[in-house]
Amino acid sequence: MPKKVLIVDDEPGIIVALQFLMEQSGYATTVAFSGEEAMEAVARHHPDLILLDIMLPVVDGFEVCQRVRENPDWNDIRIVLVTALGSEANVTKGLDLGADAYVTKPFSNADLVAKVRELLECHG
Repeated sequence: MPKKVLIVDDEPGIIVALQFLMEQSGYATTVAFSGEEAMEAVARHHPDLILLDIMLPVVDGFEVCQRVRENPDWNDIRIVLVTALGSEANVTKGLDLGADAYVTKPFSNADLVAKVRELLECHG
């Protein structure tokens, strides 16, 4: 059974690109366009990994990351923050909130796939 990746971004173009990239790499994907949708998708699908944008409407990616980490049932979910916010303060905040990796846009497709594969292989 393929690993499940939840892709969370409010830009449809990025969702489509990431979904294609993940499916080409052999992963099953689910998408969410907001923090609220992301939380519903995590509860419904229990993904193995979340590709999570930070700048989302209403509930941002930092809060989604924090909520996932606060639920002991979701300890096995890997979180990769994928964002244009590349400042050291944002990277530190994301990792402090429990993200497993922090990737800034624009990113290399090969690097992102390698990071996802590495996180999924070493955790499951």
